[in-house]
Amino acid sequence: MIKKIVCLATVAAAAGFVNSQASAEELWDPHLFGINEGLAMGALPPQGVYAINNSYFATFKVPQANPAMNNALKLDSYVDVPILLWSTGLKVLGADYGVGLAQPFDYTSIGPAGSQAAHWGTYNTLVIPAILAWTLPYDFHVSASLGIYADDASSSFAVGHTPAYGVGAGMANWTFEPGVSVSWLHDGWNITLETYYDASTQDGNSAKTLGITGLPGSYQSGDEFGTSFTIMKTIGKWSGGLGGYTLNQLQRDQINGVSAAGTVDQKIGLGPIVGYNFGPVELQAMYNHDVVDHYAPGGDFFNVRLIVPFK
Repeated sequence: MIKKIVCLATVAAAAGFVNSQASAEELWDPHLFGINEGLAMGALPPQGVYAINNSYFATFKVPQANPAMNNALKLDSYVDVPILLWSTGLKVLGADYGVGLAQPFDYTSIGPAGSQAAHWGTYNTLVIPAILAWTLPYDFHVSASLGIYADDASSSFAVGHTPAYGVGAGMANWTFEPGVSVSWLHDGWNITLETYYDASTQDGNSAKTLGITGLPGSYQSGDEFGTSFTIMKTIGKWSGGLGGYTLNQLQRDQINGVSAAGTVDQKIGLGPIVGYNFGPVELQAMYNHDVVDHYAPGGDFFNVRLIVPFK
């Protein structure tokens, strides 16, 4: 259920989302789908410390291994992602240097409609030791970042106290997430493309937890490539526009080194964004609907973001 954070220019976030399949796919994506829409990911804000909070609500139908059961499971989730971003004011390789930290909390309700099992938990801590943001001619900005998700979720396959339907609060592995983003910030316009790559370590217990008998239980999630985009215009204190995201899994997941069918995710989501700057606090809200969801939960999400600078 969950996959990331990054930067802002105003600022970024993340924490991934439930990627739950009744077959054998691992139940979490590190990067939360569309979490960074509305942000100028190619830039860092002015020097200072920033607090960002994302309140992310999602309702999905979950695909099943058996087509006859497709969409039989319903997934409702709330993910709260508090983030600290420090734009240090230092220069590294000619770029502005920043660091970030996020500790997501999640509420997950999954199961047949009317009889869902629910629980609260803490997701994997996200540490971002490096954000490098370059200012280029013609109002272009480019950033490179590295995010690391720690294997410290409050419940996961590894710690052996997952709730019903095998859904823990986070992943039972580490994930490394390099990213590159480009923003064009001109005359109130924010046109941004964010890209990232997720590579996770092996989880040694998930197959057993998922009820796959007769296996020692080694599970390896396939690498993924994702994007998000923002096209927004600010007029006065108001801003509005369009955001979206894509997710493409590049390899099948593996159980004991054997590729598992039905585990290559593809998702595309689109929707509106609106924001208001209270000066200096900024509020944004966005909605996305999945227009493509292949081997992945599909539906809708709504996110409210609050950005507070401490300088």
